[in-house]
Amino acid sequence: MKYIVKKLFALIITLLIVSFLAFLAFSIIPGDPTSKILGMDATPEQIAALRAELGLDRPVLVRYWEWLTNFIHGDLGTSYNYNLPVSQMLADKLPVTAVLTLISFVFTVALAIPLGIMAGSIRSKVLDHIFTAVDQIFMSIPQFFIGIIMCFVLGLTFRLFVPGEFVSYTQSWSKFLYYLIFPALAIAIPRIAMTAKMLRGSIRNELKRDYVRTAQSRGNPRRAILSRHVVRNAMIPVITFLAISMAEIMTGTIVVEQVFTIPGIGRLLISSISNRDFPVVQAIVVIMAAWIVLVNFLADIINQFVDPRTRLQ
Repeated sequence: MKYIVKKLFALIITLLIVSFLAFLAFSIIPGDPTSKILGMDATPEQIAALRAELGLDRPVLVRYWEWLTNFIHGDLGTSYNYNLPVSQMLADKLPVTAVLTLISFVFTVALAIPLGIMAGSIRSKVLDHIFTAVDQIFMSIPQFFIGIIMCFVLGLTFRLFVPGEFVSYTQSWSKFLYYLIFPALAIAIPRIAMTAKMLRGSIRNELKRDYVRTAQSRGNPRRAILSRHVVRNAMIPVITFLAISMAEIMTGTIVVEQVFTIPGIGRLLISSISNRDFPVVQAIVVIMAAWIVLVNFLADIINQFVDPRTRLQ
């Protein structure tokens, strides 16, 4: 219980630090949202009036405290560019990114675990070298480049989908999910390669343990030893790694949403940065930071339950 309380305290402190640093960064970086709103021909009097209206003429700490108290009460501010509540804008985009993240995670689990088990149990050195080389290639390819290749090969050549023709879930759930399969795969492929490699190494380490040699000396078949003991023990670090992958998968949606023109929070973040729409950027950065910190917190808790050695420590 003390461990969970300490982690929760660290989670809150981390979010406060991240939110303050993000707020401070947006306050000191070059570029003023007033010039973006009013245009380059605005007079100094118009700029000063708009800065006062937006509260940009007040000290950073005062503005941060006001933003933080409003954020805690559910008020994420108002967009400079669209003059809409930020919470309303995110409510339209967040479900898209959430579903895309979930599908990517399902692909990662469904494909990485069988591949990792197969690679870990391979006896042929030639096949093992082939797997290692292919795995390393997929680990090294950026997600946005995989997305570009998929758009060209699967979209334009084989016409499995039309790049850019996104269908909202409000129109058709089936078409919405079908379109997200391809960007989800683009996000998941590097994670699949990383997870499979980690599981392969974990299985290889378990196969060197004394209990495996003991089980073999008693006449137990190799397949039974793998399924009953080796894979179960090898999955302990992989489960934690998969939990952490949920956070990294969500960050990977930022660039992939641009490639597939998906109207999620990643695409909204990029456009808001270009437009100096700081309330939107601030809210998205804090939400993504909260997601990453929360997932890492849950990964630590999961590790406590699946690995008794951690609880003893």
